[in-house]
Amino acid sequence: MVFKLGIVGVGNIFPAYLRTLQRSKLFNIVGIANAGPGIGSAARRAQEYRLPAMSLEALLDSDADIILCLTPPLSHHAIGMRVLQAGKHFYTEKPLAATFAQGQELVALAERQGLRLGSAPDTFYGAAAQTVRALVDGGTLGPIRHGTAHFMAHGPDEWHPNPDFFYRTGAGPLLDVGVYYLTHLVHHLGPVAHVSGTAHTTHTERRIAVGPNAGKTLAVEVPTHIVTQLAFSGGAQVVLTSSFDVWKHGHPPMELYGDAGSIQLPDPNRFGGTVRSAVRDGPWVRADGKRPYTTNMRGLGLVDMALALQSGRPQRCSAEMALHVLEAMERAIVAGLGGHTQPLTTTCTRPAPLDPTPL
Repeated sequence: MVFKLGIVGVGNIFPAYLRTLQRSKLFNIVGIANAGPGIGSAARRAQEYRLPAMSLEALLDSDADIILCLTPPLSHHAIGMRVLQAGKHFYTEKPLAATFAQGQELVALAERQGLRLGSAPDTFYGAAAQTVRALVDGGTLGPIRHGTAHFMAHGPDEWHPNPDFFYRTGAGPLLDVGVYYLTHLVHHLGPVAHVSGTAHTTHTERRIAVGPNAGKTLAVEVPTHIVTQLAFSGGAQVVLTSSFDVWKHGHPPMELYGDAGSIQLPDPNRFGGTVRSAVRDGPWVRADGKRPYTTNMRGLGLVDMALALQSGRPQRCSAEMALHVLEAMERAIVAGLGGHTQPLTTTCTRPAPLDPTPL
């Protein structure tokens, strides 16, 4: 079965998604659109990639089965609600929505409409994450008890020409990049029970360094350095640091510590990378990497959702997990700002691991 697909949002991530979706042969792209009025940048992308450009209204009125949303987080809720009300399945870039309440509305509407709802990140489909999952599930390193995770950089105002949205509700270091780390941890360890930690905004203004807006300042609405203690339902305790305030550090992206050994993980914002494990105090050994998806395959979650629609099985980038991760991030910020442990009200099932063969 070939699904008719519409795409809203044609920014930096669009080409990577398009490569994956066209390679899959599961989709016929009926049109691309901007989130706002008119066809503007969609027309330029349409010419570049020989695709039909149309307004968002026209795309919602089209015969598309699925709409993919690649817009900034603040618009995910409004676009998703319109898509679901139009009777179409919806898949969005991360996070599911700018707030947990908005995410709840999307999930509730999808359930009422009997439609699929999915959300990135999907990098846990990659060779590295699936190798880690096999190590965790294999049990040779014992139950995972603890872990550390670090996303720390100096913020997109250093490299992005229009970084305003990174410092607004729905973004910041945790929701923009920490979401990859948290999604991977839920994939490996299961749902989070409660969170605690600290959060603060180091600078209330940032100066844009590159592009036509270089030298201009932007207001910061969100915490930019967040340290979160994640207590997982299965018993593991992991400390996740998410920051836009660090120039350089030497921490690995993530490590997990079990009763019988440790696992060192690569950047969860990528599909590939080297996974290493050590039994007890033995040497680090590179794990077997003979799995698919080592390159930038953004959109695998949507491919999997389409295949799940065909077979009637659950998809791995599920609404349930996306909402749980969104709540965990929002509660982490509340806990960090208020100094009190925050229990989660949602839970989710760990996604099924991938077979070591391509989708």
